[in-house]
Amino acid sequence: MPSIRVAAPLLMLLLSGCVVGPDHETPATALPVKFSEGSTKSVGEVTLAPWWTAFNDRRLNGYVDRGIDQNLSVLQALERINAAQASFDAADAGAFPQLNGSLSQTTSEQTGRGSLSSRSDDTTSTSTAALNASWILDLFGQYRRSKESAKASLDAAYASADVAKLTFLSNVVTAYIDARYFQERLAIARKNLASRRETLELTRLQLEAGAASRLDVVQSEGLVNSTLAEIPTLETNFRRSAHRIATLLGLPASTLMAELQKGAPQPIPRRSISAGVPADLIRNRPDIRAAERRLAAAVAQIGVNEAQLYPSISLSGNISSSIIATSAVSGGLTPWSFGPSLNLPIFNGGRLQANVDIAESSAREQYLAWKQTVLGAVEEVENALASVNRTRQTVNALTATVRSYEEALSLSTASYRDGASSLLDVLDAQRNVSAAQANLAQAVQQMATDYVNLNVAIGGGYDFEAKTARAM
Repeated sequence: MPSIRVAAPLLMLLLSGCVVGPDHETPATALPVKFSEGSTKSVGEVTLAPWWTAFNDRRLNGYVDRGIDQNLSVLQALERINAAQASFDAADAGAFPQLNGSLSQTTSEQTGRGSLSSRSDDTTSTSTAALNASWILDLFGQYRRSKESAKASLDAAYASADVAKLTFLSNVVTAYIDARYFQERLAIARKNLASRRETLELTRLQLEAGAASRLDVVQSEGLVNSTLAEIPTLETNFRRSAHRIATLLGLPASTLMAELQKGAPQPIPRRSISAGVPADLIRNRPDIRAAERRLAAAVAQIGVNEAQLYPSISLSGNISSSIIATSAVSGGLTPWSFGPSLNLPIFNGGRLQANVDIAESSAREQYLAWKQTVLGAVEEVENALASVNRTRQTVNALTATVRSYEEALSLSTASYRDGASSLLDVLDAQRNVSAAQANLAQAVQQMATDYVNLNVAIGGGYDFEAKTARAM
């Protein structure tokens, strides 16, 4: 008998340190040592770098600073952090003893009638106070694994908030680039319209002088009208971009219209960027970190379900004190009870093992989702690098093209005024200039967008507020 009394506590102590289920290990997948158009040099942490300041646009910088704390998607992600924190607190509380108290007071009275009327009224007052305690011993780590899963889910919520911030940065900067692009296209269209109206007036004068035909006038009118037809669509697209910026900042759609209509040049990045190496993405991309944390939560859930296959012991007890008083007598009772209870999952039709299988399958799915996220991130960087390295070449070539066509238009217009060339030469030159200017504006827009895409693809800038806070 003494040996049993000694062995039982030791066995309980041994079981209390047992945690079933697999431990989470950092996932890994094969990655190249460099991007196809990158270098082998790591860029380290880029999450603090405010890359949009490379555009040297104060208004854009102001929109980013204002919107990062006002964007509704970011605010929703922050609320999900609060919910995940509460879930973690609830999981943490499950491993502790639970204690509940209660108080009650009742009064009753009996009044006699008839043959009992000679008896005096009897009033009874009962006061009761009780405490109930319970504690489920975490023999196989069910609550520890639950807490581990909840902590991983909390980490995933923080990473998801960073994803929302990165998405906001991408959207607001891209919308600003689009707004300035459409403004540039409007400026080009209005400038071309003025030039074509001058050509139309010149053609009409030459018609009156007998130096031009009615066909020349009609062709000039057609070019003027086609330019007029472009302007409403460009204005609509500009307004849509302005509305998009306002909405991203959590403002009514038309709030920023007057401010943006003041105009500014198209944003052009003033510095280059290093993409680093593929391994940097695992540290810097918040969507990859969120996927890894969801995997960790799923792995911990396997242990939660496995623990339910084994016996569980709970300790419970209660104590209550009652005071009863009548008109004749008074007294009190204080009963109490305490003891363990053992729960044995003997037969459940395979339900508990099925729950373990489900958790294992979910963990495998989360690993595949993590791997897919990593490979998708590498693809995004590769595509952005390919585009960035080539769009700048396109911009340079189109800049030279615009200069050539503008010179050709100047020469053909002067020649037409002197009667040495036909109107068709002037109209062709005007169309060439218009098309080249539009293509150049679009290429500048694409160059800026590619710069944004590359910075977003490497996970840059979403934590820039942390750098500001540390500096302060």
